[in-house]
Amino acid sequence: MVTIDWNQILDGILPHESNEALISKSFVDPLIESLGFNQQEQIPAFSTGNGTVDFAARKNAVSDNFSFSKTNPYLLIEVKARATGAGANINLSDGTPQYIRAREQIKRYLLSPNCQKSQWGIITNSVHIQLFRKHGKVVVPATSSLLIKKDNIHDIVAHIKNLIDNPPKALTVCVYNNKGGVGKTTTTVNLAAILTRKGKKVLVIDFDPQQGDLTNSLGLQLGKISLYDCLADRTLDIRNTIKHFGVKFKSGETVKFDVIPADPKMGLFTEQDLVAKIDKGSARLRDAIKIFKTEYDYIFIDCPTNWMFFSQSSLYACDAVLIPTKHNNLASLENAAKVIKDFIPKVKAARPDGGPIALPIFFNGESISPPQLKTANKEIQDIIIRESKQINLQPYFWPNYTKANTNTEIFILPSYAIVSGAAFDRIPAAFKHSTAAQHYLDLAKEYFIL
Repeated sequence: MVTIDWNQILDGILPHESNEALISKSFVDPLIESLGFNQQEQIPAFSTGNGTVDFAARKNAVSDNFSFSKTNPYLLIEVKARATGAGANINLSDGTPQYIRAREQIKRYLLSPNCQKSQWGIITNSVHIQLFRKHGKVVVPATSSLLIKKDNIHDIVAHIKNLIDNPPKALTVCVYNNKGGVGKTTTTVNLAAILTRKGKKVLVIDFDPQQGDLTNSLGLQLGKISLYDCLADRTLDIRNTIKHFGVKFKSGETVKFDVIPADPKMGLFTEQDLVAKIDKGSARLRDAIKIFKTEYDYIFIDCPTNWMFFSQSSLYACDAVLIPTKHNNLASLENAAKVIKDFIPKVKAARPDGGPIALPIFFNGESISPPQLKTANKEIQDIIIRESKQINLQPYFWPNYTKANTNTEIFILPSYAIVSGAAFDRIPAAFKHSTAAQHYLDLAKEYFIL
């Protein structure tokens, strides 16, 4: 790593410096160099196609100098000053209005037309710094918003460089609503199926041992060892839990994804038993499946209803939470809000990487008439207003809503009878019927794939 005197740099920036250009020159220039990008591998004021980000960087290839081609940046950096021109501090700690605006800005840039291959984004004002990772259409925090001090700046830069140099392959998604009957298992297995057909390598974890519905719906048995065995005994190889599920199509094409089946005996334990038997408790699953982050494109976790060991472990292990709801079930809307405002913040506070994030909710598998949709949106509006002092739920229920465009559209996965019936055939509906496949492909495109 390049040797840089960060103490001198931080001493040279005034506590209330309001000049963004000075922060860029004094702090961000050496930061980019420390992350391994030379002068020919960075471009200031890069046009993303949806605004201009302060810096873009990418390693040069033999026949592709980034400073000349100006295409496919790998890392984007959005710079803020330490204070406004009027002297008010710009606070980029998690949850502040300035932080939320900066976070949404870097997300917009990462998803812009000229940044399709970008994988990382940083926001910083030299007081705070946070790294974000992009996977398809999802942008997740890779670190929390870190407070920069003289005694931690070297470790922070080294940590960010290590993450950027060693990007994980997988996005881990927990499908969860604190209310049952919303189609979590059906969503999980069919997303796995359709992403597999799109060429992605997918692992599904059935972490609902009391029901085991996903395992049963695919007609699978336990592997050589169970997931519980691996959670309780760190010496076991978790790869031996995996079962392969495949379907051969009439065309001769065979499509497979991997499954870690549910272990029924794990469902017999009490919460106290699990905490006593599994070192690190609900944080253990995250460690156990870390080995798969470089092997798969997507890891889906199907977990049970209710805030218990299994759902807590699943949220602790995932990057993003996908929340199915029913438009005609108020409890499913209320419990979706509960996941976002109560449970995810609890997990975020206990994790060092700022995750997980909640993806916008969607209406799952029911026909919706205009009057029914109007009723559902009225209930959602009431929830948003009621919780507004604690959290802004609007982006999670109405992701396209702005002051200028009061768009209350929510993604709807249409009702299709064959989806629920497919379990009797032990084959995901997305593998059996073209209409079901199209519905789940639409869902995958809405949330995950570009």
